[in-house]
Amino acid sequence: MLFACYFFIMGGHVIFLGGHVIFSRQKLREQYQDPIVQRNIDLDMALLDCYAKELAQVEWFIEKQAKNHNPVYLELLKTVPGIGKILSLTILYEIGDISRFESVQKFASYSRLVKCKAESAGKTYGTNGNKIGNAHLKWAFSEAAVLYLRGNDKARNYLNRLQKRMSKAKALSALAHKLGRCVYFMLKNKTVFDEQRFLKG
Repeated sequence: MLFACYFFIMGGHVIFLGGHVIFSRQKLREQYQDPIVQRNIDLDMALLDCYAKELAQVEWFIEKQAKNHNPVYLELLKTVPGIGKILSLTILYEIGDISRFESVQKFASYSRLVKCKAESAGKTYGTNGNKIGNAHLKWAFSEAAVLYLRGNDKARNYLNRLQKRMSKAKALSALAHKLGRCVYFMLKNKTVFDEQRFLKG
């Protein structure tokens, strides 16, 4: 159906329609002359407004709980460019207590930032278990890597260096892995993000 081909960014007014960006609801309605389609658009927008309002309240409640539960972790996570409210809350509650991970390698494995090796009798037979670990942390660090690059020339230069020896997809995965390792040590040692050290390593 025609009215199902648009995308509304929650809490705002930017709508993607057939590859074009439309900046108002009215313009979206004007794309279709059929009053039935227009009515469906109005209904969907009203539902999205409702969802946006409810989700904003849920986010506020969770953030309030997080500030009481582990304010140190929360504030440390927010010092990483690209990790805002949603990602910091996701990482915070998916990790729990960082001390439960004996090493950064085990943390990276749990976060699905590295592939698990298939071994038997001391021999390696490739990788398996790609779905072992926490998919939410993998998503969070992957998103953080993309957001970290936005408007950050130093970070982009670092990514370009990685791309000289690997594909862009693998370079982004490597950056997400690096961010995950960085977060592990930040929470472990209770230190803020150090970009100069991060990009140098």
